[in-house]
Parts: sequence; C-alpha cells; structure tokens
Amino acid sequence: MASTSANRTRLSVLVFLVLTFSFSSVFYRLIIHNGSLSTHGGLFVLCLMWSPGVSGLITRLIFQGNLRGQGFGWGKTKYQAASYLIPVAYASIVYVPLWLAGFANFHVPMIARLTQRFGLHNSVASYFLLLATIGMAQSCVSALGEELGWRGFLVPQLAKIMPFGGVALTSGIIWSLWHYPLILMANYHGAEPTWYSLICFTVMVIGIAFLFAWLRLKSGSVWTGMLLHASHNIFIQGFFDPLTRSAPVTNYLTGEFGAGLAIVAVAIAAICYKKRGELPQSQTADSAAAPAAAPKMA
Repeated sequence: MASTSANRTRLSVLVFLVLTFSFSSVFYRLIIHNGSLSTHGGLFVLCLMWSPGVSGLITRLIFQGNLRGQGFGWGKTKYQAASYLIPVAYASIVYVPLWLAGFANFHVPMIARLTQRFGLHNSVASYFLLLATIGMAQSCVSALGEELGWRGFLVPQLAKIMPFGGVALTSGIIWSLWHYPLILMANYHGAEPTWYSLICFTVMVIGIAFLFAWLRLKSGSVWTGMLLHASHNIFIQGFFDPLTRSAPVTNYLTGEFGAGLAIVAVAIAAICYKKRGELPQSQTADSAAAPAAAPKMA
C-alpha cells in the first residue's frame, strides 16, 4: 500500500513537470524570438512565471480532485515576516560592503522619476519605501505564479517520498533548469560570460531552494514562498542592483549571476539543512526512517 502511494506521488510529480515545461515552452519561444524579457511590458515573462502555478493546480485536481495540501492557509505570521525580510538581509551581506568600498551609485535618474511620480521626497529612503510597498505588491503577483507550482505543489509532494535534503536539492535543481532557456537564449544573464552566469545562478537557486523548502514545510503555507520570492526579486533586481556601480568586480560579485549571492546561498542551505530536525516529521520522509516511538525534535 505504501509503495502504491509513493508511486502515485512520483507519477503526480512527473505529470506536473510535463505540464510545467509544456506550458513554459510556449513562452520560452515567444521571449527568445523577441530576444528580451521586457517584450510587451514583460507580459510573456508573467505568463511564463504562472506556468508552474497553473500546472501545480491542474495536477493536484487531477490526482486529488481538490486543492487540499496546496498551502493556502496563512500559518504563523512570524514565518511570513521572515520571508519578507530575509532577502534584504542576505542581499545586504553582499552589497553593503561593496557600497562602503565606493561602488555605490545612489544618484540614479530612475529614483527621481519614481519618487516624484508618487509625490515623495527624492531620496534612496523614499525609493526603498516605494519598492517595499507598491513594488512588493506587484512582485507578489508574478511570484505567486511560480510558488503555487514549486512550493505549493512540488515541495510537499517530494516531501512525501524524500528526506528534507533531497526535497530541497531536487526542487532547486528543477527550479534552476527551468530558467536555463532564458539564460542561454534570451537576455536573462549578467555582464560576465554566460557560463559564469549559469554556474553562479544555479548555485544560488539551489542554495536558496533549501530556505524556500524549509519555510514551506515549517509554516505549512505557500505564502512564505510568495513573499520570499517577491522580496528577493524586487529588492535585488529593483534596489540593490540599480544602486550599485557597474565595474568588473561588481559584475562578478553582485546580482543573481554573481558569486556573492551564490556563496551566501550555500551558507543559507547549510543552516536550513542543519535545522531540518525542526520540521514537522509528518511533512517529510525523514520520519519514515525514525522509530515509531522516537520523540519529536524541538
């Protein structure tokens, strides 16, 4: 009976992946044909980011007939708050030392345009406030599309048949591979060589996948993934990158294609893996290897 259940779970994961990459291929082609992620105001990218979410919802309906287990409950607010703030913290570790070393560029025309548009004082603080509120809300719309798939469906399904390390590693590898067509054939890469972008991006995504998976399983909520993903995108792409002066050292260290975030992500992965014992055993396959009478780890 247990074997049948595991096989059904594996089949559901396979169906999810087939649907995800099938839907995504349509938007890969449109983006690659146009050569830019910003084509049509980023509409194709938005549709691409919703491909995993739509696939996850469809697959759950096929195999369950309902959406239970998708993680729509809010969970504890402390995990949502952590999801919002953690990307600012790990980005600061990379960027602030470079800013202090003279690689800051706080006089970006975009800041003046946006702050004046909303009637705010022209300052970095006002710009950050805009991103942290209106920008974050917009970022959540696209991030939710991915997260309903990766963390709403894939992570909890993998957790039924794998220990936490396998869940995080597998979901991270799939998540990084999903981005490869845009890195290799569109303009989603850094200023450094494409091979370097690919390596750094892959390490970063797999590393933070441990954080995404840990928060999803610990909180039981897909909203942690949405907030974490949206916060990462809006603050790194919209705040830290634009305010950093382009130079050989920053090109190789900053951004999603630099070594800085990749190194920090590896450290985050190690911390999450070390804290895997704090996850509810009922949500991970780790519990299958534990004696029935063994007490839960705190």
